[in-house]
Amino acid sequence: MTTDRPLFKEELRRFVSAALEEDVGHGDLTSLAILAADDRLSAAMVAREDMVIAGMFLAEEVIMSCDPLARIEVIAHDGLEVVAGSIILKVTGNARNLLTAERTALNILQHLSGIATLTRAYVRAIEHTDCRLLDTRKTIPGYRKLAKYAARMGGAKNHRMRLDDGILIKDNHIARIGSITAAVRAARARDTRASTIGITVECDTLEQAQDAVRAGADRLLLDNMTNDQLCRAVNDYQGRVELEASGGVTLESIKAIAETGVDYISVGRITQSAPAVDIGFDYLD
Repeated sequence: MTTDRPLFKEELRRFVSAALEEDVGHGDLTSLAILAADDRLSAAMVAREDMVIAGMFLAEEVIMSCDPLARIEVIAHDGLEVVAGSIILKVTGNARNLLTAERTALNILQHLSGIATLTRAYVRAIEHTDCRLLDTRKTIPGYRKLAKYAARMGGAKNHRMRLDDGILIKDNHIARIGSITAAVRAARARDTRASTIGITVECDTLEQAQDAVRAGADRLLLDNMTNDQLCRAVNDYQGRVELEASGGVTLESIKAIAETGVDYISVGRITQSAPAVDIGFDYLD
């Protein structure tokens, strides 16, 4: 379990402010109309299914933004795995303010915990191997840092955060410049950091993998290859370059892919299409 937060203080303030503005507008008309100004409320966030927590610090920030005097007790910190029925947070404060904060806090926590939960399932499927799970840049715009943080809480290793984090030569680059060799040579000639950050080449075939190794690639991204092809690549190149498998990886297929001996498996769906988990906001007596 870890609590390394992905947003600087000002980023956190801006994110929460924008999220609340989106949801609240000019005010929570229902709570203002029904509840007395001094009404107080005690409530708990409750996990309604097994899950891995991610984004609790954001839920806290949302609540405190709406009710600075609220008393919050965090029971399940980010990275912790909890079972259905577990209370993960308790809060006491102004009823109007807490109900105003409820949906935004839950939306964020459910989304990020969903990513962490799915990621943990993938990690668990390959934990008997030396293979590491990687996330990708397939994220909702504006949520990149948070989605990758949630994947990290689930046990994945972060891949490139942005395009300026590494050189990854893909099929469109190769098609445009003419060959893998030309692409690798151009990258090394034009970017002085190439020898430090390394060059990854996406390969759809074993012939491309051979070309990439001969050209001096540091990592091969073996895209949509069969397990037999992955085994051949491991046999031919392990120890010479890093090997990463990617493309259409599912919970059902990842175990066999990891057992081919590749170093990494990258999975876009953990950040792109993880389902939100179910968390309730229940009154306490």
